[in-house]
Amino acid sequence: MIEETLAGLVDRFNRHAEKTPAVREELKDIARTIAIHITDERNYAVDLLHGRLTNLRTGADGRADLTITTDQRTFEGLVKKEIGPMKALVTRKLTIEGTLEDKLLFRKLL
Repeated sequence: MIEETLAGLVDRFNRHAEKTPAVREELKDIARTIAIHITDERNYAVDLLHGRLTNLRTGADGRADLTITTDQRTFEGLVKKEIGPMKALVTRKLTIEGTLEDKLLFRKLL
């Protein structure tokens, strides 16, 4: 279920970036690996390259520029917009590790 949801989010982001020149331009020179750790499920990773999310994979191993950690329930609540990212961060149901620049980048990906 989570993998299909992530694939849908990747597709939605890529369609949005294609339709929005400002987003495409802002992200065109950024290359990052984003790890998604679902504490009670699996780990995933996706690459941001040339303004597109690519190479969604299960079992993310290795170095990531940005690491997002949450549990399955919070992940689903974020996707369904039942909980906002700021509330999840403040209540420590969501953590984001990376540079300040990469954390701000995550905000754009939402």
